[in-house]
Amino acid sequence: MADIADGEQVEVKGSGKKPYILKNTGGVYSCTCPAWRNQSVGIERRTCKHLRKVRGDEAENTRLGTLAASAPLPSREGDSEGPGVTAPPLLLAHPWENDVELTGWWMSEKLDGVRAYWDGKQFLSRQGNPFLAPEWFTARLPDFPLDGELFGGQRKFQHTVSIVRRQDRSDAWKSLAFVIFDAPGVDAPFEERLARCQRYVEDMAPPYARWLPHEPCRDVAHLRAELARVEALGGEGLMLRQPGSRYEAGRSPTLLKVKSFKDDEARVVGHVAGAGRHKGRMGALEVELRDGTRFSVGTGFSDQERREPPAVGTIITFRYQELTDGGVPRFPSYVGVRLDAEPFPPVARR
Repeated sequence: MADIADGEQVEVKGSGKKPYILKNTGGVYSCTCPAWRNQSVGIERRTCKHLRKVRGDEAENTRLGTLAASAPLPSREGDSEGPGVTAPPLLLAHPWENDVELTGWWMSEKLDGVRAYWDGKQFLSRQGNPFLAPEWFTARLPDFPLDGELFGGQRKFQHTVSIVRRQDRSDAWKSLAFVIFDAPGVDAPFEERLARCQRYVEDMAPPYARWLPHEPCRDVAHLRAELARVEALGGEGLMLRQPGSRYEAGRSPTLLKVKSFKDDEARVVGHVAGAGRHKGRMGALEVELRDGTRFSVGTGFSDQERREPPAVGTIITFRYQELTDGGVPRFPSYVGVRLDAEPFPPVARR
């Protein structure tokens, strides 16, 4: 492995025609790949599989560990009880770009829900904010950490979001399940961690929790067939885990996501009035990416969402096919409001 000198650029082959560019600018490492660009953390805390390939896992883990150790604890806006909560140490995925042989990897559905970390007492979001689930929903959950998804069913992402963001611990939680796919506190290969999740659910039978089944990927044809099946049912895609891999905080090449469509976050900057059958309602959202690129999102909305669209300043999730040469998403479609997204940085405009 070789480091990237300050001011140096390194080209790495990607899945498309153009290579990805890796840079070191004063000790801040960057990559032009979507996985690095779309992370909702500060640029100095981002990594990707291309940086790990060039610099090595050990160097990247050391760099990120040093940053985490020196970082101040985040606090929630309006929290007057001290420094607030720390974001949980979640394992995060890289997108699969046809550059890794996935035969033998563990394959499961990528659930279209809200990521939730059970810390033994409560559910936490990716940013460390609590989800106020009723006591009957968390009954018989363990005193050790579990990683999973609050899931309301396929094609029900916005329904799920509307429930978990509430503060009243309402009966609406009865339409959700906590789907468990990992046990972060177990220092063992993935197969042992998943088996522990399965045993716990089967032995204790928590009323609103279940474990997520996985199966070995036989080959690319098997992967494509399963992806088509899941997407036909309204699912988001697939997750692939490397056999024997350990749980590690941050983005790891041992966890890959596979989808036909890409997704990203954008901030709402305006509303476009509708015409025709949408007259008197919102026709499209004017949004911007973290780099300031602006475009419109005009599909994927329900009639109710067009009557009451996300407010200016809201961060949304959208899906798209690919980026144009100018970095604009092609065929963007609205998915829903994003919970606990990192604030967008200010963008200088001429």
